[in-house]
Amino acid sequence: MSTPPLRAKESKIPKILHPSTLTKKVQSKLSTVITPKKENIYTIPNILTFSRICASPFIGYAILHDQHALALGLFAYAGITDLLDGWIARRWKLQTVVGTIIDPMADKMLMTVLVVALGMKGALPLWLAILILGRDVALAISAIYYRWISLPPPKTMARYWDFSLPSAEVRPTVISKWNTFLQLGLMGLTTVAPVVTAVDFSQSLTVLQYVVATTTVWSGASYVFSKDAVKILTQPQQKKGEGKENEKEVVVEGEKKREL
Repeated sequence: MSTPPLRAKESKIPKILHPSTLTKKVQSKLSTVITPKKENIYTIPNILTFSRICASPFIGYAILHDQHALALGLFAYAGITDLLDGWIARRWKLQTVVGTIIDPMADKMLMTVLVVALGMKGALPLWLAILILGRDVALAISAIYYRWISLPPPKTMARYWDFSLPSAEVRPTVISKWNTFLQLGLMGLTTVAPVVTAVDFSQSLTVLQYVVATTTVWSGASYVFSKDAVKILTQPQQKKGEGKENEKEVVVEGEKKREL
């Protein structure tokens, strides 16, 4: 009595999902859905923004050591690059999601350094320094939170700090832009005052300080109540009916292989 031939153990993987049945076209489409899209972060606007971040500590050092001319020059550089990076990004379509994050980050770092340094030198009232720093700390904590909850899985620290993986886009409110402009104006005028000693800026500084205090509170509240301030980015999904077409293509390919 002959022994029946051994049958090969069938794979438990459904034929529709088996790698051998997937065409290169389908694999390519699936990879675009599963893999988060990366963007080029090494653009001229982002480099200018990063240089502004690097210049901030030197501005603080110059203020604390009474090198007011150097501090004013570096502050002017920061202001010029702040205008240039946005103009270049719009002119040559180099906008990036990471740019929407590090640009306000650079502004806030510069503002923090100026507030701390000028506050320590007594050129800025303590109550105003606490108000400005308190708002910025609250916004920074919120940004960390939104970055984490919007990060595509797996959530790891390496992926968290990989800014080429966009997850959340920060959109400054109108009052926030005015607040940044007024804050930088106040810091600039406070930095200019020790250099241009022939002009008395005391009254102008006092008025501007109260205006900045008002816009600081107002802009902080705008991030809380505005629905467009933070946008959670979603991964690209298949178009309607595209998934069914891919499924049919996989089935047809599998049938052809079985016939062979």
